[in-house]
Amino acid sequence: MPSEPERASLYDIRDNIRLAYEFVGLETFERFAKDRRAVYAVSRCLEIISEATRRLPADLRERHPQLPWRAIMDLGNAYRHEYHNIVEERTWRTVKDNLPPLAYVIDDEIARAERGTEADG
Repeated sequence: MPSEPERASLYDIRDNIRLAYEFVGLETFERFAKDRRAVYAVSRCLEIISEATRRLPADLRERHPQLPWRAIMDLGNAYRHEYHNIVEERTWRTVKDNLPPLAYVIDDEIARAERGTEADG
């Protein structure tokens, strides 16, 4: 059964992926890039996802070697320290191309954690 901080991190990742999807929505890249609030909000979601990923235990990450965990964990540093080099297209592509596989894994891990809780109760 996962610890409370691990569970919180899983839910933080899931919730911020969902928010990023909402902010990007079905907009075209051009419309998204012009919406400074959406770009800013998605950037913040990606920072939180990155930080929460750092808090996941190694054994969880090892169960899913197909994901680029180091890149996900380092993404927050780019948004915090290289913000002037982050372009809207990188943010857009991250949401469209990179978040779906992560979302799948996180949903799977949350389901696994909830099954473990039910089995204990």
